[in-house]
Amino acid sequence: MLFAPKEKGQGLVEYAIILALIAVVVIAVMLSIKPKVEGLLKSVATQLPN
Repeated sequence: MLFAPKEKGQGLVEYAIILALIAVVVIAVMLSIKPKVEGLLKSVATQLPN
């Protein structure tokens, strides 16, 4: 046990990298669908009565 490798920090770094990659993908998807969502909301807003 005295010379056991400490992999806890390495695991945390791997999870942080995976989380960062997932965040980048989610942001990219949200930016790509933004125009479609804006168009949908504008069309709904124009059809609402005043």
